[in-house]
Amino acid sequence: MAFVATRLAIASTALALFAASTSGALAQKKYDTGATDTEIKIGNIMPYSGPASAYGIIGKTEAAYFKKINAEGGINGRKINFVSYDDAYSPPKAVEQARKLVESDEVLLVFNSLGTPSNSAIQKYMNAKKVPQIFVATGATKWNDPKDFPWTMGWQPSYQSESRIYAKYLLKEKPDAKIAVLYQNDDYGKDYLKGLKDGLGAKAATMIIAEESFETSEPTIDNHIVKLKASNADVFIDIATPKFAAQAIKKAGELEWKALHILNNVSASVGSVIKPAGYQNAQGIISAQYLKDTTDPQWDKDPGMKAYLDFMTKDFPEGDKLDNGTVVGYGVSQTLVQVLKQCGDDLTRENVMKQAANLNFEIGIYLPGTKIKTSPTDFAPIEQLQMQRFKGEAWERFGPVMSGEKGS
Repeated sequence: MAFVATRLAIASTALALFAASTSGALAQKKYDTGATDTEIKIGNIMPYSGPASAYGIIGKTEAAYFKKINAEGGINGRKINFVSYDDAYSPPKAVEQARKLVESDEVLLVFNSLGTPSNSAIQKYMNAKKVPQIFVATGATKWNDPKDFPWTMGWQPSYQSESRIYAKYLLKEKPDAKIAVLYQNDDYGKDYLKGLKDGLGAKAATMIIAEESFETSEPTIDNHIVKLKASNADVFIDIATPKFAAQAIKKAGELEWKALHILNNVSASVGSVIKPAGYQNAQGIISAQYLKDTTDPQWDKDPGMKAYLDFMTKDFPEGDKLDNGTVVGYGVSQTLVQVLKQCGDDLTRENVMKQAANLNFEIGIYLPGTKIKTSPTDFAPIEQLQMQRFKGEAWERFGPVMSGEKGS
């Protein structure tokens, strides 16, 4: 009997240990909709058509990068299933696509969807559903609001921060400037304009002598450029997406308008904006940047740039190395991969946001002195830029890396 009791005790102990180890293993893996032992389903919305279609290259770059990650074994053994839809830069279409991704495709999260109007249209829905809307491809200030919108996070420097940097520059270098502003008539354009006026402070009322807004449905903005030139402004601030920015640069050149041209970062791409507008028309244009410029020879031996160019050559050969959109797509994809790595086997939507709000690392294609950094109270991963001037066929950086945050 003692022998039997001993055997039973051993068996009981072994069973308990097995149960404990099994429950421990199960406890280590936590999944929400869109994640399994083998897959992480990621949703995305891009303007592959319509007035902002130049940005579609970002989504294509992301698809190529995730394909590369999958070929290397995925993330913690799981492959990324990247589901990307076109919204043609239309807010109603964005809402339709967001619902499809969440309710039909059942993605874990929606990543880097592009455009201030489109993301504004889906923000309340995403937060009500408690589905991460992370690293949105827009610099509107509203994405850094963890208290009211804990499921939405930005990625690039905010538009207001950027335009405050331009204001700082003008107050120092051209305090008597007469400024003409072209801006897209939506949240994106108005956010930039607000930052500019905030940065200029009391002088905004006297320095800004002309404002022209335009709709994305307009085929051309030539008439707006003609009106702004007629104001006799000596500074032209260009707040436009790539298609319209290229038109503005080209028209200003045709009119021989010699005003200092300040171009917003989102349209500072050599490949999709400057080259089509004509290098001769872009000489002396000023902008601000947080990414390394692929056309700048100083990065020829830079490890981060080399890794990017290797990726483009091997994994996305059809992509344009000169297009800033490919650099953006490459960088933001690395940021998501970092978040998913930090998640480990806890692939719940709550943990995705927790890890996204605890980032502190550098990416090789960022300018020296900038890094990805977030916290539970700061949903702005990148907050610094450096001024740059276009010369020849490339951008030349000047001055220090600056923050455009209020009080900086």
